[in-house]
Amino acid sequence: MSKRQSIEYHHNISHCFLSYPFSGLIPAEIGYLNQLEILILSFNRFSGSIPSKLLNMSSLISLYLENNNLSGIIPTNMGYSLPNLQVLHLNDNSFVGNIPNTIFNSSKLIQFQLNNNAFNGTLPNNAFGNLRFLERILIVNNNLTIDDSLQFFTSLSNCRYLNYLELSRNPILSSLPKSIGNLTCNKFVADSCGIVGNIPLEVGNMSELIRFSLYVNNINGPIPATFKGLQKLQVLDLGYNNGLQGSFIEELCQIERLSELYLDYNKLSGVLPTCLGNMTSLQKLYIGSNSLNSSSIPSSLWSLKDILEVNLSSNAFIGNLPLEIGNLKAIVILDLSRNHISGNIPATIGSVITLQNLSLAHNKLISLDLSQNMLTGVIPKSLQSLLYLQNINFSYNRLQGEIPDGGIFKNFTAQSFMHNEALCGNPRLQVPQCAKPVKKRTISKKLLLKCLIPIVVSIFLLVVCVILVKHNKKKKVENTPERGLSTLGAPRRISYYELVHATDGFNESNLLGKGGFGSVYQGKLPDGEMIAVKVIDLQSDVKSKSFDTECNAMKNLRHRNLVKIISGCSNLDFKALVMEFMTNGSVDKWLYSNNHCLNFLQRLNIMIDVASALEYLHHGSSFSVVHCDLKPTNVLLDENMVARVSDFGIAKLMDEGQSKTHTQTLATIGYLAPEYGSRGIVSVKGDVYSYGIMLMEIFTGKKPTDDMFVAELSLKTWISESLPNSIMEVLDSNLVQQNGEQIDDILTYMSSIFSLAMNCCEDSPEARMNMADVTSSLIKIKTSVLGANRL
Repeated sequence: MSKRQSIEYHHNISHCFLSYPFSGLIPAEIGYLNQLEILILSFNRFSGSIPSKLLNMSSLISLYLENNNLSGIIPTNMGYSLPNLQVLHLNDNSFVGNIPNTIFNSSKLIQFQLNNNAFNGTLPNNAFGNLRFLERILIVNNNLTIDDSLQFFTSLSNCRYLNYLELSRNPILSSLPKSIGNLTCNKFVADSCGIVGNIPLEVGNMSELIRFSLYVNNINGPIPATFKGLQKLQVLDLGYNNGLQGSFIEELCQIERLSELYLDYNKLSGVLPTCLGNMTSLQKLYIGSNSLNSSSIPSSLWSLKDILEVNLSSNAFIGNLPLEIGNLKAIVILDLSRNHISGNIPATIGSVITLQNLSLAHNKLISLDLSQNMLTGVIPKSLQSLLYLQNINFSYNRLQGEIPDGGIFKNFTAQSFMHNEALCGNPRLQVPQCAKPVKKRTISKKLLLKCLIPIVVSIFLLVVCVILVKHNKKKKVENTPERGLSTLGAPRRISYYELVHATDGFNESNLLGKGGFGSVYQGKLPDGEMIAVKVIDLQSDVKSKSFDTECNAMKNLRHRNLVKIISGCSNLDFKALVMEFMTNGSVDKWLYSNNHCLNFLQRLNIMIDVASALEYLHHGSSFSVVHCDLKPTNVLLDENMVARVSDFGIAKLMDEGQSKTHTQTLATIGYLAPEYGSRGIVSVKGDVYSYGIMLMEIFTGKKPTDDMFVAELSLKTWISESLPNSIMEVLDSNLVQQNGEQIDDILTYMSSIFSLAMNCCEDSPEARMNMADVTSSLIKIKTSVLGANRL
């Protein structure tokens, strides 16, 4: 019996399901099953186009073709030929062309899913207006546009049963029209589709909403107070917009069923309201990376016993962690990093994370992050009872005392505790061993009498000695090399003789490089720790003063993207800074050495690290610090390729309220802002300009002083003339070679990166971006890159 005869023989079947691993073309003979109602060919390896004979199945209700290798266009008469079609799933294929208008005449359509294809063209303004029974629209990751978004969303008001709308990752650029408020959707998802403008007040009329998400768009303006009308809302996601402004409105607290709230990576300011404690249904709260003012975290937050995830990182919260933090019995993720929280870590935190809610974590890391604050005191040993804690970070604080070594602490590394004041514990955590406690002994009266007379005599002799020694003390100190550097405030002291031994007498074989203010040597301390020693050239007062400048700049600064100053050594004839040894050297070496090459994501990560460091210097400490000499040679890479900004020899510290100052010290030609080079004006905006030049350099592989830049041509003008259609001509040839045929994937992001660099390099300082916005923009680009790689 032939294939056609076999299929015709079973022509009266109503369901057909062909499962993996079928390949090749879809058999056209399926079209002879004229009574078929459900056809499922999903998750196979079928290729080619949709056979035209499939349209003969006029009784077809559901067509599932997702996750294949199908291509070509959708037959233009599909909507007419399949009048009973209710479910159409074409996800994850390679279909191209327009979506035929006839599909929008399929009045019985309920589900319409075309995710992850290459459809292009324009969606009709009233595309879905006639589909009154439509419940789901998914057209993610295509190349579709809309002519008139007002009409488009107005037409959706006819879809009374619509519960899921997703237009993510299409070049649809439109504002949400006010008419969208007439939709009675159960869910609304329009994330990543480039929506710009304010959220209309009328959204508050969408009383049936359960999910509202405008994730990764360009939404700006405030959160509408009308949100309080969304009483059925369970998920509100406005994260990663970088433009949402205003405050955390108290009307959000009135949404009784809200379980997930995402407002991270925006520009919210003000304080968190105390009404947070009324949001008893809240399970996930993400408000990180905003500009919330210096205020305490409201105590009412700690009363939310059912909350699972809390992220308040990268704001300006102050105050102490209260004992009530132990009330969060269900918490899975707690991230309070990058704030100004002080005081001790309460011991009650040991009862925070419990096993009973592990099943609600959706396989995420159970995490506690209190890094980059101003916490003091010891790490509570009660934390050892958190047997399911998988990630912990207490780095960049002022903690001291013993690091617990029991329970889950055996699994943590030095990265969790680095850059604290005086922690001690297991040597594997790269901290000193704790001193053993001295046992107390009972002293008898007889022994006390024996000691009393010698003590009295000793005191008398000591007074005489002090008088005799005091006269010679000053002279003796002047003739002895100082051990350590008090200006750094560091507890560790390294003598001149230790530095000589560590560097083999400052041997040329240990020379890492020479700069305008001295030489840098690598060394090895007796305990095996590798260090870098920056020896200041004392031939001129200017170079000598750079030592004091760098000490003053670094003594109160701590950040994961700044090179750590371990200690210092200074006397009349010698001045040196002892720094962390950066295993992978400078970014300059990686850009211009034949033995090294950075891929696209490494370059992007480096520039995010540098932006994060500058954001901290400009806005994250009690005073602003202007680096003044940002360039690839002053950015070093550790063993994990994390970038660290170094060399603060000509940095400027701004007094409170001071926005700019003047200098006569010239930095590196090519990276100087115009106002710095011509008038010696120094401000944080000068660093932004230098950053923009470095951002161009790292993706082009061209120094701003390259021989090709003559007359009117500069690195800036070269990049400007390449935008937006000639980016390939300026891109580093190493990147092009690395990515081969996938280079187009990079070009989609390079236009945004170079445009960001041009914004940083505006001639007017006032027109340049600030580093907080630069960091957010690059993180947004990285998120898109990683998201695209997952598709």
